[in-house]
Amino acid sequence: MAAISRDGSLGEPALTLGMPSLAHVLDATSEVAMPARAPTFDEVYAAHFAFVWRVLRTFGVAEVGIEDAVQDVFVVVHRRLGDFEGRAAITTWLFAIARRIASGYRRRLGTDRTEELVDDPVGTADTFAALSRAQAAATVMSILERMDEDKRVVFALVELEQLTVPEVAKLLDVNLNTAYSRLRLARTAFELAVRARVKP
Repeated sequence: MAAISRDGSLGEPALTLGMPSLAHVLDATSEVAMPARAPTFDEVYAAHFAFVWRVLRTFGVAEVGIEDAVQDVFVVVHRRLGDFEGRAAITTWLFAIARRIASGYRRRLGTDRTEELVDDPVGTADTFAALSRAQAAATVMSILERMDEDKRVVFALVELEQLTVPEVAKLLDVNLNTAYSRLRLARTAFELAVRARVKP
């Protein structure tokens, strides 16, 4: 798949579009700090590609369509970055764009999630560790995909993105008590699902 160049044309595939296994996606990686001035498209792409990827997966975009969905998000970003005024965090803006793109992809591609979730690890030294992380990540994603979207999104933003519940409530434009309730129910559902999977 072609990547977006600075001038908006489609160039060679970006190396980052070959997102690794879900284990890496679910890792708590620190994001690159954005400069105080208005960010360039390249800076936004480099700093927030992984965040956009995770948001799209959280909103149910299947692996088979994730690269195209990420590309679509950044096409919108490229077109509208000049209009971004910085009144909200750029991640809030990206989240809103990704949420709309994800909604469109779910409608077009349906909800079939039978695709393989675990990428084949590459290399020999860390093969077992990489496979274990990938399998654990696939298990987490499998559990999350069985939650209803309201609970899944709150759970993912708090537990995986490490946002606070007030931040999530503001991001989703829901009452704070509603956000706390969804998180509590999601945590309970997640714990029960994990127990069911490890039961002897």
